[in-house]
Amino acid sequence: MSKVAPARQVAFDVLRAVNESDAYANLLLPKSIERAGLSTADAALATELTYGTLRRQGTYDAVISIAADRSIADIDPAVLDALRLGVHQLQSTRVASHAAVNESVELARSAGGRGAAGFANAVLRRVSRDNPGDWMTRVSDSARSDDERLGLLFSHPVWIVRAFRRALAAEGRADELEALLAADNSAPRVTMAALPGLAHLPEDARHTPFSPFGFRLGGGDPESVIRAADGRVRVQDEGSQLAALALTRALPVREGERWLDLCAGPGGKTAMLAAEALNFGAALDANEISPARAGLVRQAIAGVPLEVTVFEEDGRALASNSADTYDRILVDAPCTGLGALRRRPEARWRKSPGDVPELTALQTELLSTAVSALRPGGVVAYITCSPHLAETAGVVAEVQREWGDAIIELSARDVITRLSTSDPELLTQSDGTARAQLWPHRHNTDAMSISLLQRA
Repeated sequence: MSKVAPARQVAFDVLRAVNESDAYANLLLPKSIERAGLSTADAALATELTYGTLRRQGTYDAVISIAADRSIADIDPAVLDALRLGVHQLQSTRVASHAAVNESVELARSAGGRGAAGFANAVLRRVSRDNPGDWMTRVSDSARSDDERLGLLFSHPVWIVRAFRRALAAEGRADELEALLAADNSAPRVTMAALPGLAHLPEDARHTPFSPFGFRLGGGDPESVIRAADGRVRVQDEGSQLAALALTRALPVREGERWLDLCAGPGGKTAMLAAEALNFGAALDANEISPARAGLVRQAIAGVPLEVTVFEEDGRALASNSADTYDRILVDAPCTGLGALRRRPEARWRKSPGDVPELTALQTELLSTAVSALRPGGVVAYITCSPHLAETAGVVAEVQREWGDAIIELSARDVITRLSTSDPELLTQSDGTARAQLWPHRHNTDAMSISLLQRA
């Protein structure tokens, strides 16, 4: 019989799958919890242990390296995951030290035998002897630069720290860098959307500050609310809601318009667009190159009584073959995902600076071909869940150079401000651009970038 509590075993197994097989924690963890039959309390513990360890992995690796007096590259990967899980409990939870150490040692034993268990025991007992503040001082002192210090303390690769600094500096907000990094390590609150015209807010719901259709529950189980709503209420970050609404509310809608969601998977924004199209008398097409994700799009829009054609093509080809066809197009482009590190923390360890040029080339092609698919006067919303300037302002500038006077940039910030019931100052940017950039630490949303381009 295992000496490890089921919640810790689930967390360890998910960590192994994430680090060994590139699994996604947000997809695997719920299935693992259900398969293990965890109670509500144990499910909450498994969730905290998994996400907390992934978010702070860089910091914990630095602690482990100091305590073990060796590079983490020299530690067996499975044993390393057991150590990370133990250090998280010692450094960032109220779990009793003996439970954190003993069960992590057992996980190391199951992964690497008696020698691995002895090594893990020595490292974790070394960590447990000093308080978290002392360890953070040691970690800070080990850094070779200020960027590396921030990366170690806030568990972000240095290249992401620098990208965030540049993006904030473009708005005159470089002094908010630490607040942004800290926000990435906090669990996001569950935000929901009631599809416009199709669902009402539950009685105990509280409106979110920016989206008129966003809300948070006062308590209870979100899943029960979702099930009862037949697909018309969904979990959706407020930034994602605003991205779709920026397109539908950019200009007054004429009945009979035709819209396109060019990169639709997994379908959350498509559902919002479908509800809006139904209300405004517009037609909607969607496209998703991945058949599996196209299936998710069809599921997402099942609750909206609107016939939506879902294509499974390369978005560039579809747009190129649809010249002068659409009045509104959403380009939610594939990106680094640096704006969603709160909910997909493993992404920070999987991406590298080398990924950016390939992505920006694809983003530029998608946006440019989308412009060609617009009718005169039509609008395209270019969205990335990343604040990286190369993926946001850089792509828009490149398309503007290509199209010249044939396109006009509209103010996404003004559109979102009109939607908002909150303090408009929260949405202002000091860089003078029309692009809207949302931030976890300022708006409690993913770091969504929204640009609007109109075809002349």
